[in-house]
Amino acid sequence: MAASVLYDAPGPRAKALNRVYSAITVVLLLVVAWFVWTKFDETGQWDAEKWTPFLEAPAWENFLIPGIIGTLKAFAVGSVLALAFGFVFAVGRLSQSRLVSLPSAVVIEFFRSIPMLLLMMFIYFMQAPLGFDTDVFWAVVLGLMLYNGSVLAEIIRAGVGALPKGQTEAGVAVGLSQGQVMRTILLPQAVRSMLPAIIAQLVVLLKDTALGYILAYSELLNQIVKLDGNFKNLIPAAIVVAAIYIILNTILGLIANYAEARTRRVARTAAPVGRAGAIDPVAAEAELVQKANAANVGGAGPA
Repeated sequence: MAASVLYDAPGPRAKALNRVYSAITVVLLLVVAWFVWTKFDETGQWDAEKWTPFLEAPAWENFLIPGIIGTLKAFAVGSVLALAFGFVFAVGRLSQSRLVSLPSAVVIEFFRSIPMLLLMMFIYFMQAPLGFDTDVFWAVVLGLMLYNGSVLAEIIRAGVGALPKGQTEAGVAVGLSQGQVMRTILLPQAVRSMLPAIIAQLVVLLKDTALGYILAYSELLNQIVKLDGNFKNLIPAAIVVAAIYIILNTILGLIANYAEARTRRVARTAAPVGRAGAIDPVAAEAELVQKANAANVGGAGPA
């Protein structure tokens, strides 16, 4: 059996032990699930009257759908702003000028170090003293942008730093400026290689919208309390909302997998500059060989 780079391939005894450990883990999980189920059953959490509201329109029209819309709205605006923030400050931190890189590094490290809830609360309570109308939506969105944008900036910077140094040197050697090298050579490759990490951070951003509950923003987590106040079903409401979050994150993950597969396919089939369509190097080489053979056969022999 071939050995892995990280560990040796398990032998027959190790495989047997792994099966035993897997069986024990499954049994423990079943025991925990049974314990939770019985405790919920004892407290009446599985009673039909607690779950019936989720089969009727009012619970969805008045609570769940508005919560989903609020969550997706904050996520959409926050993710766009966080990506823009991340790209700008990642490029700034990678700049050759210390006047640009140092302030960018300070901004990134500052907002990465502050808890996001504190950022949201600070923005919310500072709107009135600064002369703005108090808007909980923008407090949530800007908090998401500042924290997650700083993390995304570091992800993008790590992707650029992982690329071979020769690519930068080659770009400069053909007459490109540092900005052109970054924009046309380094950033596209860094984003493609770090796309899973970027999408993972966007999933975190989607879940972080729940922090808007503290500021009474109308998102999914806030609807749990409202559902409990109307239907007295706190645990079922929490389970349903958790299932909705799982569905939203799963959809986002599927979109990420599609985007990653598409970018890799485009990278493999991209045509050279100035040519339409992709060129198969094997077919091109075969065509050259055929032309050379035809020239030798049809051409005049040596004098």
